[in-house]
Formats: sequence, structure tokens, C-alpha cells
Amino acid sequence: MAYDKSIAAFDEAYKVIPGGVDSPVRAFSGVEGIPPFIERGEGAYLFDIDGNKYIDFVQSWGPLIFGHCDTDIENSVMEAVKKGLSFGAPTTVETALAEEIVSMFDSLDKVRFVSSGTEAVMSAIRLARGVTGRDNILKFTGCYHGHSDSLLVQAGSGLATFGTPSSPGVPADLTKHTLLATYNDMASVEKCFSDAKGDIACVIIEPIAGNMGLVPADEAFLEGLRALCDTHGTLLIFDEVMSGFRASLTGAQGISAVKPDMVTLGKVIGAGMPVGAFGASAEIMGHLSPEGPVYQAGTLSGNPVAMAAGLTSLKKLKSNPSVYVSMGNKAKRLTEGLKKAADAVNVPMVTDVRGSMFGFFFSDKLVKNFADAMENDQALFAKFHKGMLDRGIYLACSSFETGFISTAITDEMIDETIKAAYETLKEIKG
Repeated sequence: MAYDKSIAAFDEAYKVIPGGVDSPVRAFSGVEGIPPFIERGEGAYLFDIDGNKYIDFVQSWGPLIFGHCDTDIENSVMEAVKKGLSFGAPTTVETALAEEIVSMFDSLDKVRFVSSGTEAVMSAIRLARGVTGRDNILKFTGCYHGHSDSLLVQAGSGLATFGTPSSPGVPADLTKHTLLATYNDMASVEKCFSDAKGDIACVIIEPIAGNMGLVPADEAFLEGLRALCDTHGTLLIFDEVMSGFRASLTGAQGISAVKPDMVTLGKVIGAGMPVGAFGASAEIMGHLSPEGPVYQAGTLSGNPVAMAAGLTSLKKLKSNPSVYVSMGNKAKRLTEGLKKAADAVNVPMVTDVRGSMFGFFFSDKLVKNFADAMENDQALFAKFHKGMLDRGIYLACSSFETGFISTAITDEMIDETIKAAYETLKEIKG
């Protein structure tokens, strides 16, 4: 494939945007080549400015469950736009979307909308600290919860791609209150509670980690967290910015019996529009301003265009939950095919699937935590990514990211992807 226009566009962007991109992983620093500059999307496909066509397994990093330019969602957005882009005032569509979300999650009585997943997590942690009167929080190495200061400690995702464990500009006075434990390792969590003498406001976890590759938490591990939090009066937060409405209609909570105290959700509830939310019981949410003293605000929170898109998307999902069975079967078909392709050329690979989320590592070891993920052959992934892109397959540009199936993906597209994987790996192996 030719990328001449994208190369020129990247050079031009570099002059006026740091690194040429507005989110670091997009720079393709963890893979080979340059990022294609996208012109449009349609269904399961992306088209770049050079005219290249790709089967898209990124889907805007998850939220486009119905693919690009879904007619129903597009129509709802256009109708909303005709009425105005933003009001900074209450609208009934906010309430309607909140009612849909609350009706699906047993653990939620109320939600508040914000403008991003990062903001949702930041606000949830502030609320947890306000409710408990404690400063310390506990997170897991390899789980990424956005770029707020308290959480940029041994983060996964884009930071892991560049091998950077933390970020300059983050005050040590903030990170000293962030305790780090090992994912799927209960002993490390117990040690944190012991060291902090139980003085921990919240434990935040991706119950299905999607930012160190796809690494689900063991059910026994989640049960242990729930019990430990109950014992110490600590709030358990499920960060479902990535897994919400992706792993199932109710995210990880549709798979696990463990119920959190708080949940964070991301752009999936806006069908890809900039939006996020956090929610909990009425008692916990009652601490939030204007009912309570914990302050949080945002002019664009509950933006009517994003709310309209999200409401249409969630209603479509709720009315036809069988789409999760179909997407899950396709995710399994894909990962089984990738594994067979790797086996055929003697390349080690492990795979996993949770609903419409899928992941693979070039490793011969089951991945249970970030240390395991780091043993993944990143150099091989970089070559594989380039080979797949040249064959019209658009995968996440980091070995620490998750892939997504949309309803627009067909079995024929999956077969084409598996064939491309075999050809790419065979070419790499020489």
C-alpha cells in the first residue's frame, strides 16, 4: 500500500502538534511505519487519505459497537445538532440516558455524566476520598485509568508502549497516596492494606484489563478484593471505561458475580462521542455537589449531541442483546484463527476473549498481569502490525491494547484477517 499522503500529513502535523498526534500511542512509536491519516469510516472499514481501505478492529478504541456511520446513531446526532451543539443547561435526554444506564446495572442508583473516561475516573476517586475521609488509593500495575496525576504511576497502555513507568510533571506529594499492587495477586493487595494500616479510600481496578492487552481478573481475585474492601470500609471501583457494554450488556458485571461500589464508564455510552460517566448507590452519590460537599462540574457534561448518540446506541443494544453472542462468536473465530496461523509457522501465541473484546500476545505463557504482558515479543508485534496494515487490516498500534469486534464485522472479514495473519507471520519468519 502507498502512504505518501499520510507521510506528508504526518510531517505537517508534527510542525504544529507535539509528536504530530493528540494522543501518544497514535504516533506508531511502538510499531513500524507511520500512522495512516483517516479520511472516513463506513461500517467495519476505515479509509485513509491515500485511498487505502482497512478492516477496522480498533473501532475508535472500543465504543463503535455498531461500526462506523450507523444510520440510527447518525440520524439521532443530526437531529440533536439541529437543535444546538451545547447549552450548559439541563436537558431531558440526559435523564433518559441516565435511566437506561441505571436500569441495567444492579450496583447503580445514580450516574453523573462527564466528558471523558479520564474525567470519570478522576471524579470517582475524588468522591471516594470525600465519602471515606481518606487520602490513599490502590491501583494495579498495568491498569490504565486515564492521565490524571494520582494515576500516572506504573501505568499501562500508551505509557507502557514507550517503557515509561510514570510521567514528569506529576507531583510526588500526590503519587505518595497511590499504592500499587499486582493484578491477580491477592497477597500484594493484602500487603498494601497492611502497610497503609487499612487507611485506603478506594481500590480501583479494570475488572477486565484492556490496557496491558486483554487480561481478565480471576473471579476469585475479584471476590477477594470485595471481601477486603468490606472489611476495611474501602470502596471498590470498577473502571469499565473499556469493558462497559463491550464484555456484555452490563460489562464485567454481566460476567462476574462481584458487585462494585462505584463504576466508571467511557465513550461507549456516547457511541464514540466525547463522554464519560461515574455512578454508585444513591447514598454514595448523595455526597456529590450540589447534594453534598464533594465538588465536580463541567460545562460540556451531558452534552446533548453525545447524549442523543448514546441513548440511541444503548437502546439498540438493550432491544437486541443477542448481538453479544454474535460478536463473541466472531471474536472466538478470529482468535482461534490467529492461533492456528501462528502455530502453522511455529510462532508462540496466547489469546483471550471477553464478549466483543479480544487480545493476543506473542508469548508461550498465559498472561495474568503486567509483568507477564511485558514478556510479550514486542519486536515481533511491531513487524506483525506493519504486515497486517499493508494487507488492509487495522489493529491497535501497541501490543498492550485490546481489539474489538463490531456488529459490522462479517465472517468473511475474519477469514480475510486470518489469511493476512498467516501470510504476515510466514513472511516475518522468512
